[in-house]
Amino acid sequence: MLVHIVMIKISASSETEKKKRIFMLKDSLDKLPSLIPEIKHYDVGVNISTRSNAYDLAVVSEFEDAGDLSIYRDHPEHQKVVGLLNGIKEDVVVVDYEK
Repeated sequence: MLVHIVMIKISASSETEKKKRIFMLKDSLDKLPSLIPEIKHYDVGVNISTRSNAYDLAVVSEFEDAGDLSIYRDHPEHQKVVGLLNGIKEDVVVVDYEK
């Protein structure tokens, strides 16, 4: 099993705009498991920490193997979300590990 973790920091000019962007992105991410059968587990969470170094949103997903993760990354529906993300991200951190 391969675990894929992504943490996202959103760029915005106000807290209201940031919250709107976070939940717009979360809504888009939440749709992916029903569209991409290679996803074995998928959890999207919005940060509740008040720490200054906290990221805004995290995605924890699991795939059978690196091939399935690659299918997910290249899938057209995932690429639509990546396009949205690229327009609103400040930073993204990724960790992949075998379980």
